[in-house]
Amino acid sequence: MNWIYANYGTIIVSIILLAVIYLASYSIYSDKKKGKSSCGSNCAHCANACSCHNIKETLKHIND
Repeated sequence: MNWIYANYGTIIVSIILLAVIYLASYSIYSDKKKGKSSCGSNCAHCANACSCHNIKETLKHIND
């Protein structure tokens, strides 16, 4: 029990950091499930456009 009292601050900060990491991960996961992208969808200027979209989608974004 003394160990908990001696490390009380560290435990609280660790719990807060774990919660922030969990919420960030959940946000990324839910955005990905909804089809949102973090790249900004400017495929005309992206070197990796073909790797994250199919060819028809890429050409549509480039031609727009």
